[in-house]
Amino acid sequence: MAREPGIPDSRFPLRRDGADDDGVQPQGWRPQGRRDKREPIWRPGIGAGESTAPHEPYRGRYGGAGGGFDGGDDLPPAVPAKRGIRWGRWIVRGLAVCILLFIAAVAWLAITAPLSKSLRPPAPPSITLLASDGTPIARRGAVIGKPVDVSKLPDHVAQAFIAIEDRRFYNHWGVDPRGIARAAFHNVSSGGGSQGGSTITQQLAKNAFLNSRRTFGRKAQEVLIAFWLEAWLSKDEILSRYLSNVYFGDNVYGLRAAAQHYFSTSPEHLTLSQATLLAGLVKAPSRLAPTGNLDGARERQRLVIGAMQEAGFITAAEARRVRPAMLHVQDSDERLPNGTYFADWVLPEARDRAGGVATEQTVTTTLDTRLQNAAERVIKASGLGKAQVALVAMRPDGRVVAMVGGRNYAASPFNRATQARRQPGSAFKLFVYLAALRSGMTPDTMVDDTPVQIGDWKPSNSDGRYAGRITLRQAMAKSSNVVAARLIQKLGVGRVTQAARDLGISTPLGNDASIALGTSTGSLLELTAAYAAVANGSYPVRPRGLDEEESADDWLARRLGGPSRFDERLLEDLRSMLETVVQSGTGRSAALPVPAFGKTGTTQDGRDALFVGWAGDLVVGVWIGNDDNSPVSGASGGGLPAHIWRDFMVRALGLTLPPVPVEPDNVIDENGIVLDDVLNSAGVQVDEEGVQLDLGRVRELVPEGEVRDAIPRNLRIPAPGSDADRRRRDPPREDPEGEE
Repeated sequence: MAREPGIPDSRFPLRRDGADDDGVQPQGWRPQGRRDKREPIWRPGIGAGESTAPHEPYRGRYGGAGGGFDGGDDLPPAVPAKRGIRWGRWIVRGLAVCILLFIAAVAWLAITAPLSKSLRPPAPPSITLLASDGTPIARRGAVIGKPVDVSKLPDHVAQAFIAIEDRRFYNHWGVDPRGIARAAFHNVSSGGGSQGGSTITQQLAKNAFLNSRRTFGRKAQEVLIAFWLEAWLSKDEILSRYLSNVYFGDNVYGLRAAAQHYFSTSPEHLTLSQATLLAGLVKAPSRLAPTGNLDGARERQRLVIGAMQEAGFITAAEARRVRPAMLHVQDSDERLPNGTYFADWVLPEARDRAGGVATEQTVTTTLDTRLQNAAERVIKASGLGKAQVALVAMRPDGRVVAMVGGRNYAASPFNRATQARRQPGSAFKLFVYLAALRSGMTPDTMVDDTPVQIGDWKPSNSDGRYAGRITLRQAMAKSSNVVAARLIQKLGVGRVTQAARDLGISTPLGNDASIALGTSTGSLLELTAAYAAVANGSYPVRPRGLDEEESADDWLARRLGGPSRFDERLLEDLRSMLETVVQSGTGRSAALPVPAFGKTGTTQDGRDALFVGWAGDLVVGVWIGNDDNSPVSGASGGGLPAHIWRDFMVRALGLTLPPVPVEPDNVIDENGIVLDDVLNSAGVQVDEEGVQLDLGRVRELVPEGEVRDAIPRNLRIPAPGSDADRRRRDPPREDPEGEE
């Protein structure tokens, strides 16, 4: 289609017709944006007002004779001129993008990174364990002080830190280019030693938000967070938070904790000397801690004093008057211990309960400080010699209220109550007799206390005595080994093992009859919990050191099923047998003025001696032995362990032991012989006034004569302190006035 003269071609809006050229030579033109259309090129020979057919393509080609163009007078298209790269424009654009990214990053930090984190010291999780009454008993982890407010501190305290750490703190926006340049020049020119260029704001950013890796990426993050802190906090707030979480060595974080630890004072009362010493510790707190490197700390203190003088905070005269700081470290007995036997045992559960913490947490435990102190006093007064000892006290529901894992925690933190695996001896017979009662036996069932051999094993009673046919109750009271062996032979090892598992014993048990005598090892804690199950009336009882609301694994126990109840008749029979042990059996030394239940245990050669039992609402297990498993001379479960158990129970339950009973006049032995009859037949009479001897029989043995006549027929020996004894020692004087 041809266009009319004077109407521009809409296909080529930038093409100029000849009429509009005004004599200007047209240049070739190529569109830059659309490559799908043919590029229009000016054709020679077309004058003003002329046009070509719109559908007739231009077919000009290079070629022809003489290297000309096809078509004769056609010219090649013009080549556009190259344009230079405008670097200034790209630099401006790059800076704009960087600024936008920086603003976006700061805005993202403001939304996602809590400012409160800058108050949290980068300390390992710290837990303070409390007794059941809220009394602190141990602290594990860092000592973290409460935040300080720099506006309430003496001026010289803040000035000491600013002078040595960031002299231009109040004059920069979080990053100090001058300080960075100075540090870089020093590091290059000094040839040794490095100087940091980080500001106090950067140090706060690093301590509160980042790790200590020295990488470019971490440094960039530090700078970014420093700008953000400067935008959101005042200078005093930044300095306060810095002083509240900086590390001062000795596992102490924060100025308040450091002032209390090193000088037993508060930050508000720090002297210039004390403040300069603390400010000097920040550079290398672990190496300069004055408790281990006092000379190094004081040398660094002198540098801080010099920096304060250079900064104009103090005069030269004031600098000369500053004396080395004198430490006043708290005594160890005034500080909470890092560990105790109980704290070491309960700490893993407490950490699970507390979860991931970054500040100090407190966890309440089940420990009873009164009972713990009573246990420790009883242990110290027990006369152990060189032997070791362990004691566990718990409530029938498993709450551990006292624990002693050895004679001295400082000398040996190994917990013999929870970590040691020792043989329980006859204390394991609890499970043998439980299996017997489950099989239908009763305390009055007759059993044979006679020698027995099971395969190659031939057990024997510890005293070598055998009583023949006795009741099950008597066998448990005298701790008969042969009866226990006969019972496990009759019942099978599986039933005894199942009884032990039901009551909470989790350690491996042997698969032979000898386990009836306690040859498999276990912990005192588990054994005591097994006896607690009998006291509680349900099983198993799981020992715990946290209250139910504090315990982290209660939910698991509930989902695995609740405790099982003992059969009432069986429970009554088992308890009565354990009571007989204390009343008239091997546990007589543990007798109390209240009902007491328990069982003794002694292993071969006295290597282990135990007594486990309960009275009132307290279940206690006591063990003595040597760490090298060597015999303890004269040790038996009815001896020292029973005495320790009784003495602890007396203190714990507030009991008073009755006076030692006086032997009655008529004592009947096992053969029915009366002592008075024996004495009378020998001519001896005993009464309150003394002893009277009938010497008539002696006279009969002596031939007649002066010797025989000299022997009195009766001789009376007065009892000391009696009236007859006083008359003998102080006879009445004769009254001279009474003579006639």
